[in-house]
Amino acid sequence: MSKPQLGHYSSGKRRLKDLLLQSDNRVCADCGAPDPKWAFTLHFRSANIGVFICLKCCGVHRSLGTHISKVLSVTLDEWTDDEIDAMVEVGGNASANSIYEAFIPEGYSKPRADSGHEERAKFIRSKYELQDFLKPSLRISSIPHKKSSLQSSLSWKIMDSFRSSSSSQNVEGMVEFIGMLKVKVLKGTNLAIRDMLSSDPYVVLTLGHQKIQTTVVKSNLNPVWNEELMLSVPQDFGAVKLEVYDHDTFSADDIMGEAEVDIQPMITSAMAFGDAGMFGNMQIGKWLKSNDNALIEDSTVNIIDGKVKQEVSLKLQNVESGEISLDIEWIPLDQ
Repeated sequence: MSKPQLGHYSSGKRRLKDLLLQSDNRVCADCGAPDPKWAFTLHFRSANIGVFICLKCCGVHRSLGTHISKVLSVTLDEWTDDEIDAMVEVGGNASANSIYEAFIPEGYSKPRADSGHEERAKFIRSKYELQDFLKPSLRISSIPHKKSSLQSSLSWKIMDSFRSSSSSQNVEGMVEFIGMLKVKVLKGTNLAIRDMLSSDPYVVLTLGHQKIQTTVVKSNLNPVWNEELMLSVPQDFGAVKLEVYDHDTFSADDIMGEAEVDIQPMITSAMAFGDAGMFGNMQIGKWLKSNDNALIEDSTVNIIDGKVKQEVSLKLQNVESGEISLDIEWIPLDQ
């Protein structure tokens, strides 16, 4: 990156930080919780709306889908000029709430910082999606779903995978997240042949409604990816499903084996220890090899340099040969 680009990036970060220091932006726009670390942007007619929100409200906004709001971390994500402009243009939480909370019915109260998920979700849907609190003259029948430059960012991929199937999705059907997994797909070993002499393999990871994949490695049975993929972990999570495919240009891609990654030992251990940064390097859990899983050897869960990590080696199932090596890192949302 050139020096002008670095300076421009720093300038954008300063603008965002200055906006976050305003008094009305020091609490969540939706529930009033202090020190919000997330933000969402929404294109409303010809104006951009952007507000700062807390972790719990962030989980609700994720569930609404990107056709309602686009969520970004103040500290983890890189922001484009358009995204920062959306926050600066409206002026902060107070200005946005003067529009979106103009007419809250008598007897209807905003959620508090300690409110439950259902109460919080009902209010946020009413406020932004159903537009119940807007002036009648400002209400629009639907919010256009436009893919912007945000599509290429980490946050778009995570939010888009949980897009609501319809605007009538009920509160009980929403997804609440507890953290994220950074899965580094390292390499494959002795993968199956699916073309004449070789294969063009790629890896697909699935968790809940999310599906992400690596790049294709051409003509290689021992591919090296070293590619990081991100998955949001819902409250009711299951195993991560791993599949390997051979890419074909003129026909359907051929399966080259599959396996499941049990993330329960990692997440249970991580939550039991809390802030991993408070501990030195140590083992905190283990996923044991058995006849019921695809592990090649026991997989330990460790705190390494303040992060919860796990190395996993899998023997692919339902195929003649093949192994996959992964590095997994647990990232709680409050980081």
